[in-house]
Amino acid sequence: MPAKSKAQQKAAGAALSAKRGETKPSELHESSKDMYDSMSEEELEEMASTQRKGKPQKKGD
Repeated sequence: MPAKSKAQQKAAGAALSAKRGETKPSELHESSKDMYDSMSEEELEEMASTQRKGKPQKKGD
């Protein structure tokens, strides 16, 4: 599933980094932590790799 906003894409990237052991899960913010807990590495990779061009900053924008 592709990210719907730049913020969502960045949160997925942070969660993916923690999943891979590059950062500590305790350093994640709420939305990234939720993604870390509920999504697989493959799902996070797909969301994090979404192109940012043309996406709103936040989902409701």
